[in-house]
Amino acid sequence: MANQPAQTIWHNGRLKPWAEATVHVMAHGLHYGSAVFEGIRVYETPDGPMGFRLTDHVQRLMDSARIYRMPETFSFEQIMAACHEVVVANGFSSAYLRPILYRGWGSLGVVPGESVPVEAAVAAIEWGAYLGKEGLEKGVDVCISSWNRPAPNTTPAAAKASGNYLSSQLISGEARRNGYAEGIGLTVNGELSEGAGENLFVVRDGVLYTPPQSCSILAGITRHSILTMAQDLDIPVREQNLSREALYLADELFFTGTAAEVTPIASVDGIAVRCGGRGDMTRALQERFFGLFSGATEDRHRWLEPIRSKEPVQRQEKAHGIAAIAV
Repeated sequence: MANQPAQTIWHNGRLKPWAEATVHVMAHGLHYGSAVFEGIRVYETPDGPMGFRLTDHVQRLMDSARIYRMPETFSFEQIMAACHEVVVANGFSSAYLRPILYRGWGSLGVVPGESVPVEAAVAAIEWGAYLGKEGLEKGVDVCISSWNRPAPNTTPAAAKASGNYLSSQLISGEARRNGYAEGIGLTVNGELSEGAGENLFVVRDGVLYTPPQSCSILAGITRHSILTMAQDLDIPVREQNLSREALYLADELFFTGTAAEVTPIASVDGIAVRCGGRGDMTRALQERFFGLFSGATEDRHRWLEPIRSKEPVQRQEKAHGIAAIAV
């Protein structure tokens, strides 16, 4: 189902009606994928709308731009303030935020010169469970894609760049054409990487495994949150290279991501996961994650950031900040 547009969008420093936030057809970002973006959830809570790790997400946006040597036309503080502004302006109590920095029109050369401006937008929309509400409870059926993830030192996986998601389109599109909810990409060495837009977790014999950053994954902020919550629950955690067959022998499997949140996997390539859907560890981590927004889980790591009509521009210090995600 298509997402519905909101009333306004923040574009290049001011709010505009949704239909007026346009990009020139000759924009560098359109032709060459020179754009970086984030996906951020705002949750309705008993204390009002809260951005989940908003500071960390915006910092990663700025870091992605730095990797691609995009000039800082818009500051961290401006993007933070815009995230607050679009939620309040559209009257949302919960929302999905999409901040993006992209190179506009100025030159058609592959390497952008000084004449190519960096533009910015922040959109807020209403978006439910990415892989379906039923999938959060029963799990989703997935497959191994015939498409590999890009090799290290080709396009940087640490940057959340628009061009990286051409790979995701191939992986997810192939899966859905074949009747699966999502696809999983392997590395060029045939080891597990991640889903088309999700990080991957494997449970075996009471241990929680996940591929490391060297396996061409985006170091997800939700991934980092789940690793931290697992440690809080005294669950043994291993970040290590994993073979494809680890999926077929797993007791439990699940995806994480801003859009996917914490979604169980019910089967891989038609082989049912041993727990039959959502296992006990997945359920415990799901409950702890979603409990942050109901108030059932203490926000001990200060991940919830109140959405305000006028956001102070000071950078918030986090108990587990972006440095723990990026290295």
